[in-house]
Amino acid sequence: MVKNKNNKTIWGTRIKKNTSNLFQKIGGSINFDKRLYKEDITGSIAHVEMLFKQKIISFKIKNKIIYGLNKIKNEISKNKFEFNTKYEDIHMNIEKRLSQIIGAEAGFIHTARSRNDQVITDFKIWIKSSTLEIDNYLNKIIKSTLKIAEKNIETIMPGFTHLKNAQALSFGHYLMAYIEMFNRDKRRFLNNLESLNENPLGVSALTGTSFNIDRYFTTKKLGFKNPTNNSIDTVSDRDFVLDYLYSCSVCSMHISRIAEELIIWNSDGFGLIKLSDKIVTGSSIMPQKKNPDLLEYLRGKTGSIYGNLFSMLTILKGLPLSYFKDLQDDKEIVFKSNDLLVNCLKILDEILNNISPNKKKMLELASSGYLTATDLADYLVKNFSLSFREAYEKTASIVNFAEKNKKKLEELTIVELRKIEPKLTDDVLKVFDLKNSVNSKKSYGGTSFENIKKMIVKYKKQI
Repeated sequence: MVKNKNNKTIWGTRIKKNTSNLFQKIGGSINFDKRLYKEDITGSIAHVEMLFKQKIISFKIKNKIIYGLNKIKNEISKNKFEFNTKYEDIHMNIEKRLSQIIGAEAGFIHTARSRNDQVITDFKIWIKSSTLEIDNYLNKIIKSTLKIAEKNIETIMPGFTHLKNAQALSFGHYLMAYIEMFNRDKRRFLNNLESLNENPLGVSALTGTSFNIDRYFTTKKLGFKNPTNNSIDTVSDRDFVLDYLYSCSVCSMHISRIAEELIIWNSDGFGLIKLSDKIVTGSSIMPQKKNPDLLEYLRGKTGSIYGNLFSMLTILKGLPLSYFKDLQDDKEIVFKSNDLLVNCLKILDEILNNISPNKKKMLELASSGYLTATDLADYLVKNFSLSFREAYEKTASIVNFAEKNKKKLEELTIVELRKIEPKLTDDVLKVFDLKNSVNSKKSYGGTSFENIKKMIVKYKKQI
């Protein structure tokens, strides 16, 4: 293990006494921001290359620094680097180790740069990479959902409003609703990439620098679109953090909604889906139990992700310009939300690949609750030039009659139906067929089998 020896801190010439052990323990960020080591080294290499290009440092110094940084990167990746809390953060730990490797020339690395612009550069690069990782997991979720939907285009189930049977629809169509949600999550994350695509490096502490630097060079080198426009805003800005946390929160909310849905559907009261033994747990006292713990985990972790967003909003609300120690918490908060969301996406994908619909129970439930009542009202409008409100009243009367006589709509005879609407003919009986009801919803976005097939093809092309 390569150690960072207890040399004096960077500011040791000015601050004579050692930082208290307690502050080193609670005030440092190295325990979590060491995750940024790759990004930090990448940013530093781009910076020294720019310094050489602008003739601020020599070719020899540039090469020595880059050699040392690559050596450190290798040490960290192989777990041969010891992080020292005395040096607070990843930036100081790397710089101190660099000085051990190449000597005093390591001090040139911080020319025309502050930790204030350095850390934001690192953080933005990290979030860009993490966003693409989340996008990949969302693609997996969409693929898994598409697979189930395609197998269940003609699986009929009740659609609910207020958790009451409302209208018949396809199970495949129901699942496609979540694909829409996750697809919006994808767009939300990817849109954030555009808003954070400005390079902070080069604004230094808060006012810029007197050195003749080239921020467009580092911008291109690090894969940003443009340099930031205002040095004060740059070191103060955490909008990109809020955007990321908000996107995590919305995505976790969608995960929670489908988790809640599956919990309800798996309950004994519904029994619409079955969970594989791979994704359930047992009870410590009730031998018969199979509990949807993983789904409950997904639902619960949403609260933690929400909390992280509100923590960051609260930190920022009272901060004047520009940099304050308060902002140090941004990385730990983001890392927590990212890790939770990635875990939740992995778990959800596992769950989706281990559920099966109870088609018989779905059809059985769809056959109760008079789900074709709206179809009957539409039929009356189309065939007898009634207003929808008039048709609604006649249909409600027919439902009342069926309910009173303990019959389903499809069990009513034409004679019984004519007692309420004498003009009805035998062809009205087709309206009560659930498959006909589902397939009649041919408007764009509706639940007809043909519509679902088209949407599946559309999404298969996108991912």
